[in-house]
Amino acid sequence: MLAPGFPVVESIRYAVAMDVSISRTQLVQWRTAVFAIFFATGLGFASWASRLPAVKIDLGINDFEVGVLLFISGAAAIVGLSLANVIVVRWGARRGMFGTIIAFATGIIIAGLGVQLLESYAVAAVGLALMGAGMSATDVMMNVEAAAVEQSFGKTLMPLFHAFFSLGTVAGAGVGVAMALTNVGVAWHLWVVGVLVIVTGLVSLRSVPTRDLVQDDHPTRPSRRDRAAEALAVWRDPRTYAIGVIMLGMAFAEGSANDWLTIAMVDGHDQTQAVGAIALTVFSVAMTVFRILGGPLVDRIGRVWTLRILSIAAGVGLIMFILAPSLPTAFIGVALWGAGASLGFPLGMSAAADDPRKAAASVSAAATIGYLAFLCGPPLLGWISHQIGILPTLWIIVGLIAMSGLASGAARPIAGSVVGAGKAERS
Repeated sequence: MLAPGFPVVESIRYAVAMDVSISRTQLVQWRTAVFAIFFATGLGFASWASRLPAVKIDLGINDFEVGVLLFISGAAAIVGLSLANVIVVRWGARRGMFGTIIAFATGIIIAGLGVQLLESYAVAAVGLALMGAGMSATDVMMNVEAAAVEQSFGKTLMPLFHAFFSLGTVAGAGVGVAMALTNVGVAWHLWVVGVLVIVTGLVSLRSVPTRDLVQDDHPTRPSRRDRAAEALAVWRDPRTYAIGVIMLGMAFAEGSANDWLTIAMVDGHDQTQAVGAIALTVFSVAMTVFRILGGPLVDRIGRVWTLRILSIAAGVGLIMFILAPSLPTAFIGVALWGAGASLGFPLGMSAAADDPRKAAASVSAAATIGYLAFLCGPPLLGWISHQIGILPTLWIIVGLIAMSGLASGAARPIAGSVVGAGKAERS
């Protein structure tokens, strides 16, 4: 039963999206649990990213070799995306996330072991592969859960969910600053983070309900052939690719910052490792603030205009960072870059999940395109920067941000969905 006072239109949408009976209190607990999962994922990812300069030193590698490590993580992430639907079919979304969160955290722990104690490039690569696969598979399922919560409330919440991911990256980057300043080893840092991710994920999943639409309820599960056909069907929808273009450009902007901003500040602007970690923190804070503000903004002016405006901010900010004549200008550019890139990925996910019956397959497809940029793009930047330098390489991202802004019209909500339409489009 829904709590008294819950609007009738919301209860209808709620039933379609969830296919379960749940109280308002349980809905809030579900939302809080998914918030926590987003936070833990961001914490784990940024903890690794904030220590990349130290990883270079401990392993004695150059930018190209860092790029290879990131490519391994990105390739494994694509595998994880491909496996996400298989995991949902076999075990359901809720049970599947138990396994993928553990895989993600275990990868973090192994990476720390390889970087510092064993000083083994191969072991670090194994850890990153496990981390990439576990993170991407978790990402698909947690976004499907977030989209269901969003449709249940009948308002834009996806940016807020991704704000919790950003809060996790802020925490991870902030701790990274402290670890760099106090010379704490990469291994101990990542081990503690890995344990925190496991504990947070497993405790949170206890409040995630089982749902027929994501195959948590085994007796009602459709055949694997039917699920495979549904997963393939979304790849024949032109809207999937159009949303993918939006996500590709903005995910490239976000992913390149997460993986290369610290190094760009150190090698490109001749700053210390601590300043590089601070720059990543500024970027993460800017993303977090605009993801918190993003929901009300989208509900007022719509997804399309929000994405167009922020793509301009991201492009201007990145240009300022590349050409910055001083450190303050560079930090202003980083802040604009982070703010502008903040909503591309979450609003792409939200648009892909407009139809709750196809949410799992559509989010998986859109995420695959986004992750190609988010995780495979930065290694490519590593190879290019090895040839021409990190700052000139970032001009590629400026072009991709412009492409994303031009494709923003694809995020317009489908018929029957009011989430993301904005007041003007609903009137």
